[in-house]
Amino acid sequence: MTKFPMTVQGARALEEELKHLKTVMRPQITAAIATARELGDLSENAEYHAAREQQGMTEARIRDIEGRLSGAQIIDVTTIPYTGKVFFGTTVEIENVETEEVLKYQIVGEDEADLKQGKISVTSPIARALVSKEEGDIAVVQTPSGLIEYEIIGVEHI
Repeated sequence: MTKFPMTVQGARALEEELKHLKTVMRPQITAAIATARELGDLSENAEYHAAREQQGMTEARIRDIEGRLSGAQIIDVTTIPYTGKVFFGTTVEIENVETEEVLKYQIVGEDEADLKQGKISVTSPIARALVSKEEGDIAVVQTPSGLIEYEIIGVEHI
């Protein structure tokens, strides 16, 4: 089985969501189904059908999280000696050489990637171009609109 990298924080977030789904959502849904059953005819009972649908989605999410965690290779970046180079788990500040736009990203596993939070997947084109580089280096990223050069301004090892 192929293992996928995940930060400790990413694994912790999934474990918390899984715990919430199992200890809070499951009992609530079970109670909602029981209440809806008491209302009588299930074939025309919208509350019952809505609760069953929610149950199906919750159970699917539980299976999804359990699968992700079982296939995760959890990497504690704090145990990796800092070399000044960009690698999985580091946060890197880059500047577009042409536009001077400054961006800051943490390189994380695919399941943790969230551009709005500044987290990019280690398999993304930008991350692949940045890995193994260090402050002052230029990373060239192939995009659909052409090549973009980024200068690495800083690397943070968290």
